[in-house]
Amino acid sequence: MATAVLTTGRELSNPPSDGITNLRFSNHSDHLLVSSWDKSVRLYDASANVLRGEFMHAGPVLDCCFHDDSSGFSAAADNTVRRLVFSSNKEDILGRHDAPVRCIEYSYAAGQLITGSWDKTLKCWDPRGASGQERTLVGTYPQPERVYSLSLVGHRLVVATAGRHVNIYDLRNMSQPEQRRESSLKYQTRCVRCYPNGTGYALSSVEGRVAMEFFDLSEASQAKKYAFKCHRKSEAGRDIVYPVNAIAFHPIYGTFATGGCDGYVNVWDGNNKKRLYQYSKYPTSIAALSFSRDGRLLAVASSYTFEEGPKAGTKA
Repeated sequence: MATAVLTTGRELSNPPSDGITNLRFSNHSDHLLVSSWDKSVRLYDASANVLRGEFMHAGPVLDCCFHDDSSGFSAAADNTVRRLVFSSNKEDILGRHDAPVRCIEYSYAAGQLITGSWDKTLKCWDPRGASGQERTLVGTYPQPERVYSLSLVGHRLVVATAGRHVNIYDLRNMSQPEQRRESSLKYQTRCVRCYPNGTGYALSSVEGRVAMEFFDLSEASQAKKYAFKCHRKSEAGRDIVYPVNAIAFHPIYGTFATGGCDGYVNVWDGNNKKRLYQYSKYPTSIAALSFSRDGRLLAVASSYTFEEGPKAGTKA
């Protein structure tokens, strides 16, 4: 069972019946989009705690994002990229990848949809085109490995893949990455999120660490980067380390939250390098986090993320 909880302590009614893969607040309201392994994408009004709509897919949905307040896009394990219009209850397939689609982002700056897949490609789509891949596909961009996480700020796109690769693009010129980097963390990347001020990104790994990185390659900027340990505990003299699955930045203060397989959500002040707050422990791993547009609400997805393999009572 998955739960989506708001930091007011309220649990959303009618949650998905299986693990949550992502949740996102709208840029325009307290509408919340939730994708799940139960093959659904659901639209909630988080303030009213009401389910506003639901679309079912042929397979698990690995990511979702808003287009406008009543429509969005989904990235599915059946290799499809879909547009979902909740106001008219209509959907169509924008296009396909050759393997499950792991990540999806809509760029308001470029008017394009960006998808990343385990087929080791990034694709850009123009959703204003008529339906059908040949009309909506803008370009396909090979990646060094399977795409695990994407993040956008302005015209900048950060792509994190398997093998600890990080590619940084300018959406206005996708012919090649602006920068090709390797993660400064030694272990597999879980999540990447750009700073709201556009100066860099935070990247988390499976080994209980977060790296704070900067786009500017000058020595002065690169001197500011650092990494820190989190989502760990000591037991009988042993350090137990948990993956950091989610990062979300507060849209106004620039502070950020991290969520891990330890079931904790921590809030950090990156500038002063200190933890501000830890929420009470959730019953299972934190799968995803999202702040509302005014930063008043933080949505937390608590669902088992299979870090210990299938368990009784969970759907494999």
